[in-house]
Amino acid sequence: MLRLATKQALKFNGALSGAQRSISVQTLLHGSPEAKIAGDVEILQHSRLVARGKYVHGFEVHRVKPDSIDEYKAAAEKYYAGIKDDARLHVKLTGSWETVVGDQDTFVHILEYENYAGYDKTVKLIKNSEHAKSYKTLLPYVNSRSTQLTQEFAFLPTTPPHAQGGIFELRTYQLKPGTLLEWENTWRKGIEARRKYVAPVGAWFSQIGRLHEVHHMWQYPSLDARKETREKAWQIDGWAETVSKTAQLAKVMDSFVLLPLPYSPLK
Repeated sequence: MLRLATKQALKFNGALSGAQRSISVQTLLHGSPEAKIAGDVEILQHSRLVARGKYVHGFEVHRVKPDSIDEYKAAAEKYYAGIKDDARLHVKLTGSWETVVGDQDTFVHILEYENYAGYDKTVKLIKNSEHAKSYKTLLPYVNSRSTQLTQEFAFLPTTPPHAQGGIFELRTYQLKPGTLLEWENTWRKGIEARRKYVAPVGAWFSQIGRLHEVHHMWQYPSLDARKETREKAWQIDGWAETVSKTAQLAKVMDSFVLLPLPYSPLK
């Protein structure tokens, strides 16, 4: 009996030791299963807390060959205006812009899908339509492309189409991982100071593509008007604190001045 008990104890300890080594290696390489599940839940909860959830917005950025700008604009209009006017697709064109201050020869197109199901349906329909041929005609003029799927912040839905003229400013912040909820909470409290002088066009956070990134867009009559508006906001209690806190959560910040293309619904 004693020998049997001893053998069983040794087998149990050996199995336990092996399991511990297995768990240790798995934890080092991938994180523990519990940690992974907790992380996935946290990301999902953050998205549900801050997102409007109704739409998915696709950011398509094209870096165009400097000597092919006019040809690209003509080809891009045929494609993006084409999908905008196609009732079969589950997508709307929010806007198309050319960068005039920032990364030169760069064009930004923002598309609005009926959530991820709408995105999947639209991609499938475009592949089997004349729009795919239109898209291919603009590719020879492009040096590089990037895409990103985002969601709107719940407190700031995207502005519907309008034609007010002037310039657009797209601000992009690369956040430190894990700070999205804090950034949203701080920015939401302070944004009312800016609303008193200018209405935001929209604000989005990335879901697929480059992660931990937020964008917000503004429209001004001119750069001089932008300067005056921002100076007024600094005089309102709370805005300076908002800027200070959100800046501490960001690793990289960019500001681009854009001009809408003729077919852009937002202009």
